[in-house]
Amino acid sequence: MSQPLDTQPAVNPRRWLALLFIGLAQLMIVLDITIVNIALPSAQQDLGISDGDRQWVITAYTLAFGSLLLLGGRIADYTGRRRSFLIGLIGFATASALGGAAPGFGVLLAARALQGAFAALLAPAALSLLAVSFTEPRERAKAFGIFGAIAAGGGAIGLVLGGVLTEYLDWRWCLYVNVPIAVVAAFSWYVLPVDEPAEGGRGRFDLPGVLLAVSGLVAVVYGCSEAESKGWDSLTVTGLLTLGVVLLAAFVLTERSVSRPLLPLRVVADRTRGSAYLAVGLSVVGMFAMFLFLTYYMQRVKGYSAMVTGVAFLPMTAAVLAAAGGLGARLIPKVPPRVLVAPGLLLAAAGVALLIPLDPGSSYAAGVLPAELLVGFGMGLVMAPSMNYATHGVQPQDAGIASATVNTAQQIGGSIGTAMLNTIAASTTKDYLAPAIRERRVTPQLGKEGLVEGFSHAFVWSSVILAASAVVVGLLMNTPRPSREQGADQAAPLPVHLG
Repeated sequence: MSQPLDTQPAVNPRRWLALLFIGLAQLMIVLDITIVNIALPSAQQDLGISDGDRQWVITAYTLAFGSLLLLGGRIADYTGRRRSFLIGLIGFATASALGGAAPGFGVLLAARALQGAFAALLAPAALSLLAVSFTEPRERAKAFGIFGAIAAGGGAIGLVLGGVLTEYLDWRWCLYVNVPIAVVAAFSWYVLPVDEPAEGGRGRFDLPGVLLAVSGLVAVVYGCSEAESKGWDSLTVTGLLTLGVVLLAAFVLTERSVSRPLLPLRVVADRTRGSAYLAVGLSVVGMFAMFLFLTYYMQRVKGYSAMVTGVAFLPMTAAVLAAAGGLGARLIPKVPPRVLVAPGLLLAAAGVALLIPLDPGSSYAAGVLPAELLVGFGMGLVMAPSMNYATHGVQPQDAGIASATVNTAQQIGGSIGTAMLNTIAASTTKDYLAPAIRERRVTPQLGKEGLVEGFSHAFVWSSVILAASAVVVGLLMNTPRPSREQGADQAAPLPVHLG
């Protein structure tokens, strides 16, 4: 029997082992964001994918993932988080195996879309399970420090692993690698709490809200992905973004009037949770700028191999772990969240700013490493408390949708940030090389200088965005320091029984 809502549920004695499996699932999702980027050139050559179609290997995943997250979070609330976690885990691994065995572009594309759909179920289920398993402030801080470190640093691990697998095995193993991870994580069935579906969860979904949210998010994510190749002034891009904004505005109006909304506005109206979503969404602008442009800088300008490039990102991962799993875990129970998040954003802004003077002759130790350490440390300070407070004070029946919202913020922020910064970099490079192109005197060295000039302009904007985000989050996130008595309120746990 489950316990009633007004009593304190039993603490799961296997919660730390559960954290291991939840962390593995989160690592699998985060790895996929970067590991496939490393595998893409080899996959393109092997399957005969055209340059115009190759972006769809990435876009198919981000479209499905970003647009279905809110629905995935609500499914987890209505059907049970443990069940949703296992379905998402098995589905993601199956889709990964299908992609690894793909005989052609069509099958690979379908597999990537399926990966995104199952990730949209798995990600919010994982975060909400973590939120309801750890309620004591000090334990919660440690758990979210580890989870935040995985969320912020897993991408760099994906670059290393992708480089090793592609160079020494085959690009297909960048997809197959998810299968053994999922097999291990599937044992979580025996240690995760058996949660009850939300009251009334077997009733009908908010279908108008689902349709408006999914179509609006698809329009925004797809519009941003098209902006990278067609430009922001393209009729297609402006039309998609305008349509997305209109649909999402209609979604908000709909959610105010329905009896059982897909996204109850109380979830995002809270200043602490809203600020956490904002911090995550804006911080990935800096993270994506670091990964995207430094990857190109090290491979196309410095001539590093894929594996060496991945290894070069490891100091950044170490800094994330030190900040999120070390300092952040110790300070989250002792200080207000903005004391960590705002300085973390400023540190990340300073780290990105260090990359502005890069030139083709800059050394890794002097030009790249200090920036990696600052950005990594700053992102660790941002992600750990932001993931923690994304479910701050949430009602039990809303834990899944609150978790989905922070993942949606990350996806939308990454899509918009990547498209915007890539457009800035590409246009700057084009302008820099235009005179030489007209005079037909472009040399390989000049081409590298043009690329770096574009990267520098993108780093300027990324640094400004991160600094401005620090100010906004510092003003909005007014939550006081948590106390032991407030611990159970940080994320109201579901009634559970252990089985």
